[in-house]
Amino acid sequence: MLSKQTQIAVFGGGCFWCTEAVFERLRGVVSVKSGYSGGETEDPTYEEVSSGQTGHAEVLQVEYDPSEISYETLLNVFFATHDPTTMNQQGSDVGTQYRSIILYSNDIQRREAEAFIEKLNNEEVFDAPIVTEVKSLEKFYEAEEYHQEYYRNNPDKPYCQAIINPKIAKLRQKFAPLLKKV
Repeated sequence: MLSKQTQIAVFGGGCFWCTEAVFERLRGVVSVKSGYSGGETEDPTYEEVSSGQTGHAEVLQVEYDPSEISYETLLNVFFATHDPTTMNQQGSDVGTQYRSIILYSNDIQRREAEAFIEKLNNEEVFDAPIVTEVKSLEKFYEAEEYHQEYYRNNPDKPYCQAIINPKIAKLRQKFAPLLKKV
């Protein structure tokens, strides 16, 4: 349940396990939920989304307190922790369900996301143009329970060691002042 002070941001940057592990560490982030959005299928399952036939992407719903962390800062972390220039792919994860996507919940978020992408492209921050889709959030479907807090519950799994740990290290190096005190 959202409090009056919090807002929602929805991002997809590949596997939601990775994205969740990044955003849950940020000060001002109240909660994160892995899920599916951006497609047509009602109440999709992980297996359906993984097939690439639902139109949904693996996404993360971030509840945040804008008095502690801005949407622009969330965008900055989002773009710095995945490759927004590869169409329907993040590393070895390939398919539309792994596309880079921002699902905005209001016109302010849409304008901020589009302006942020334009700025990154104009400054040639990446070696190729950004292909991140910016789309209205129609519906967020929470992923199955075993996907929630995946990294926290499975830090020794090979995927977490090989893929998520380097993202966390990059986050600590680049955004240390934004991290929650543990």
